[in-house]
Amino acid sequence: MLRTLPTYAAFTERYPWTVRPELTGGAITDEADWREGVRRLREYHALLAAARRRRALGAGQNPYLDLVQVLAGCPGPGWAVPGGLARVLDLAARRRELAALFAWAIPDAGALALLARYAPLLEGGAGTGYWAALLQASGVDIVASDQTPPGSDRNRAHASANEYHDTRHRPWTQVRAASAIDAVRTGAGRTLFLCWPPHDDDAASYGALRAYRGDVLVYVGGGPDGPTGTVRFHQELALNWRPAEQALLPNWPGLRDRLVVYRRNPGRRPLVARDRCADCRRFIRTGTAGRCDGCFARRPPAMALRVNGHRVEYPREVVAGMPTGLRLAFEQSSALIQPPLTDPAASPG
Repeated sequence: MLRTLPTYAAFTERYPWTVRPELTGGAITDEADWREGVRRLREYHALLAAARRRRALGAGQNPYLDLVQVLAGCPGPGWAVPGGLARVLDLAARRRELAALFAWAIPDAGALALLARYAPLLEGGAGTGYWAALLQASGVDIVASDQTPPGSDRNRAHASANEYHDTRHRPWTQVRAASAIDAVRTGAGRTLFLCWPPHDDDAASYGALRAYRGDVLVYVGGGPDGPTGTVRFHQELALNWRPAEQALLPNWPGLRDRLVVYRRNPGRRPLVARDRCADCRRFIRTGTAGRCDGCFARRPPAMALRVNGHRVEYPREVVAGMPTGLRLAFEQSSALIQPPLTDPAASPG
């Protein structure tokens, strides 16, 4: 849509809220932002079209990182784009389309070199096999598996089976159709590699880790407060594994991905921690965010959204302090599960 708007005036007419500070939280999109955004997007879309035509990767090639660097305007693991320019680039949409084609985490040379030291490797939940393909192009021994590899006959038979990746593009390398647990059970002697396991699937992270008999795990993702790995997975890591080394990764804004090498502790301690409601202190399902359903119904917050399968509550002071544009976006979001009160200051939550 943006590429069809020939001038900055046409852009502001189509998206008038981008130049109103009260709707953007202060950072407007000026003409310089628009011009730079259009330039980057033209280069980005040309590279993306070429990447979609690729079927194999050569040694040293990393089209995912190349595309991210075009958006960022500079190389390096840490990058940020000013608000006005970020709005033109629509980084959330760019992340979704690149993750669908490549992977949820962005690999670079340092992380790949560290990972290669622990070969032979077994990747569970490999998705498109992009990380594995980069390693194989450099001669690293890695076997990739996924419950439903995108583009596979198994995935085509179940159109909604793989919701994380583009099913029109075949994997970047051979990805064996197997759950992470089954792959671990048949991959003895290989180091387990998990990259961005889902936050709500115990079998993909905790289950695979419990089935694994090796002493080294390589994990790419965030911490227990992030969108990767289940609560039980992170509890298991905290109790029975210790970080040995790590590498920084290029991160999408707002994320804190890293590659961490864990070593197993000598004796396993059982998981005994259970989650409780923050209000009534009753036990709730492990991994549940916030309060129990009863407390939520008795004392509703000013606003609540369903985010990554969890209910996220916003008290009255948070809603009252939101920029107008953000609050309006939340009110119109399909994730809204508790209509905001007319006056946030009057909310009992």
